[in-house]
Amino acid sequence: MVKLITAIADLRQTLAGARAAGKSIGFVPTMGCLHEGHQSLIRQASLENDLAVVSIFVNPLQFGPEEDYATYPRDLDRDCQLAVAAGAGIVFAPAAAEMYPQAALAYAAVELLGDGLCGKSRPGHFRGVCTVVSKLLHIVQPERAYFGEKDAQQLAIIRRLVLDLNMPVLIVAVPIQREPDGLAMSSRNRYLAADERKRAVVLYRALQEAQRVFAAGERESRMLKERMAAMITAVPGAAIDYIEIAEPQTLQPLENIQDTALLALAVRFGKTRLIDNCLLTEGK
Repeated sequence: MVKLITAIADLRQTLAGARAAGKSIGFVPTMGCLHEGHQSLIRQASLENDLAVVSIFVNPLQFGPEEDYATYPRDLDRDCQLAVAAGAGIVFAPAAAEMYPQAALAYAAVELLGDGLCGKSRPGHFRGVCTVVSKLLHIVQPERAYFGEKDAQQLAIIRRLVLDLNMPVLIVAVPIQREPDGLAMSSRNRYLAADERKRAVVLYRALQEAQRVFAAGERESRMLKERMAAMITAVPGAAIDYIEIAEPQTLQPLENIQDTALLALAVRFGKTRLIDNCLLTEGK
């Protein structure tokens, strides 16, 4: 049975015992509302480490004033069941007051990488992400931490955060998990009305079309983005936040693709904002 811990001191004590016994620790940070995508991270952490630790914490620092912090779905009992089914040994589920007992004066941030893509419409979001991930990595001190490739910008930022601050942890990227029709699994998919859910598959189809056109020889970013935008805007209720083609590590926009590029997009259906991405690579 999974061990549920809510206090930082208790988690540190438990993990100190595990380390003393020679156990390696893998860590999966989540905001709960677990699904198969999260479970794929937990399964990999369980396979590659002696102990898989999963955090469930809806981090207030990464939500803007008009975003869904108060209504973000929370079901700790269900999340614990899904976590243990995937191989978690410990679930760390602190309250906001445990993580932030007083108003924060110190923050973590990665400059430049958070300015574009999702950062344009979510100011302060990635500072909140970097801060909570830094806190969690210091608390858990894992050998490996697991992040999904669905949020490619977050993954690139966390990798740079760990590199620049010399954090002794390996960041492991896990492929996107998709529904049978191709829609990327996301906790926010449950916000979609039935008709919106059917239309949302256009994100995946637009990515597929861009990959097809790229494979046929198109290297100009503008042409690829225009092709995708035409597909998406033809779907009722789909509002494009962005479609961008960028260098995968620096996230800087590319006008022409020379080798490998990150193709990322964010689209709204009603109040629900969905993201997805893929890599465009020469020879693939």
